[in-house]
Amino acid sequence: MKKSEGSTAGFLVPSIIGILLFMLPVYYDEKWTIIVKIVADIIAAAIGDFLPLLCLIIVTLSALLGIGFLSKPNLITNYPMVKTTFSTTAIWVAIRVLGTIFIWMTFFEIGADDEGSIAQMITSADNGGFVLNDLLTVLVIIFLLAGLLLPLLLDFGLLEFIGAMLTKIMRPIFTIPGRAAVDCITSWIGDGTLGVMLTNNQYEGGYYSKREAAIIATTFSAVSITFSIVVLAQVDLMEYFGLYYLLICTVGVVCAIIVPRIPPLSLKKDEYLVEGKAMGETLPEGFNSSFEYGLYLAKERVAQHRGIGQFIENGFKNAAGMWFGVLPVVMCIGTLALVLANHTTIFDTLGLPFLPLLNLLDVPQAAEVSKTMIVGFTDMFTPSVIAASTITSPMAKFIVAVISVTQLIYLSEVGGLILGSQIPVNLAELFIIFLERTIISLIIVTPVAHLFFAG
Repeated sequence: MKKSEGSTAGFLVPSIIGILLFMLPVYYDEKWTIIVKIVADIIAAAIGDFLPLLCLIIVTLSALLGIGFLSKPNLITNYPMVKTTFSTTAIWVAIRVLGTIFIWMTFFEIGADDEGSIAQMITSADNGGFVLNDLLTVLVIIFLLAGLLLPLLLDFGLLEFIGAMLTKIMRPIFTIPGRAAVDCITSWIGDGTLGVMLTNNQYEGGYYSKREAAIIATTFSAVSITFSIVVLAQVDLMEYFGLYYLLICTVGVVCAIIVPRIPPLSLKKDEYLVEGKAMGETLPEGFNSSFEYGLYLAKERVAQHRGIGQFIENGFKNAAGMWFGVLPVVMCIGTLALVLANHTTIFDTLGLPFLPLLNLLDVPQAAEVSKTMIVGFTDMFTPSVIAASTITSPMAKFIVAVISVTQLIYLSEVGGLILGSQIPVNLAELFIIFLERTIISLIIVTPVAHLFFAG
């Protein structure tokens, strides 16, 4: 076995702490939850009155600095962290600006007394008021804590270790190269957008074929633990987090086995942008097992880490990205979706094709649940927002919470990033994959939900 300059303790200690904080269910205040959520609740209780104003400030700064980035002033482009946080395209700046308009209207109740007006619809407690006071005030604390602490999972070799351990199963089970395990685990534990960026980088470098890049980006760019926590908390079912995340992982694996083997992904060709770069699947010389190789990679990652300064820098970078990148999108798309759900029949109509399947699976409040099925293609949070405000059945809320995460491809983040990358998947193909994942998820999740919510 080759020697590494990093220490085993440097790999194990932070990784175990990260697992305990983010993945270990604990029983607290008469319900099951995770430690990060407990700390978030304590902070929220202490500064709850200030949180709506904090959200207003964050969303407003996001729009202003997003506009500023488009004109590229030195204030933004000369600072890498600021540039990374606020760099965006015109369409996403427009969404941030619209989210800012909505949050100012809601915070100051502009037009709230004008019965039947568009302003009243936006600011009402069931629409913009719900998004600001019930959703964003939860997200802002979760994002801060998760952003600051996620480097424990990402920066000390855990991904490299798990990736090496999974190398031998990736090709036969998921039809993709073993090196993709790192991309997959990065997405699953860390962030789906990071997984897409890693995949695009590997595809452009010639390490993945068109087919492999399309499969990895659309099948393994999973919703992070952070987002999963927020979704379940939104429907007030954190006591089921263990079952919830187990189901997400199970459905994710099943989808990763089935979806690459059916169109449109199965029709992609094994062609490379750069020939001759794809690597073999054999264990590197000098290693006797995947465990030895994984430990070596993990210790190498530890050796490259710059210490507490890098940890803090990465933590704030994560938190800032989620604060300024996600909160405005949630305010904009969440408010619009609730206005449409509460004042139009558009989601009723779009969800009609799912009603026969939902009724066949005996899903409670099937008509209300059907409204959440298609909207997940636009944004991952919106189904749970609609479920929290329109569905009363805990079982139905649980099903929506799981499905909204396992659908995976939402245009407000992962889907939009795929479309903007070199990865060879178009909008129509994304929507077909989204529908395939939705149907597979429903068939798996609903029977389990019946078992746990019986009576």
